Amino acid sequence: MSNDNYAHATRANADYAAGFDRGGKPIPPAKQAAILTCMDARIIPTEALGYELGDVHVIRNAGGRASDDAIRSLVISHKLLGTKEFFVIHHTDCGMALFDQETMERLLASSLNTATPGPDGWSDPGGSDGSDAGKDVDWLTFKDAADAVTEDVKRVREHPLVPGRIPIYGFMYDVDTGKLTEIEAASAIGKAR
Repeated sequence: MSNDNYAHATRANADYAAGFDRGGKPIPPAKQAAILTCMDARIIPTEALGYELGDVHVIRNAGGRASDDAIRSLVISHKLLGTKEFFVIHHTDCGMALFDQETMERLLASSLNTATPGPDGWSDPGGSDGSDAGKDVDWLTFKDAADAVTEDVKRVREHPLVPGRIPIYGFMYDVDTGKLTEIEAASAIGKAR
């Protein structure tokens, strides 16, 4: 956080904590559901689905992808905390569709400084701290967000630690309208068995 963000966050938290009256909730989510979605700051998944604090688990990562760690969290959510439904929600205008595996590897090899998009793709400001370790990471990029929802629901559905009785729903969230649209192909794959 920059100093401005740090100061804002610490002041805002002091105000939040002073009026906080929602403590004492149990650890398991009240609505017995978990949401896997993107880290994009334009999405507040609990609001989009009408949930309150303590109602659902929210698992976030870049792209809302069903990575090994996301599946680990979903399995813990079910096995130890009783969730019975999963939602996989991707969104419009996702930055994950703006680059591919090779681009990310190239940018990180050049430097660890923030890259910038341009008409000819991403450019790196350069530096002396680049690393080839980016080649060791699957960046889970995609070109079509709806297809990625279906891929992720399929990956969760086929995981041996996810019981077939858990329905997995696939949705696309529109960042300009707030509307959720079900990806029927994804939800069909995620149907409880």
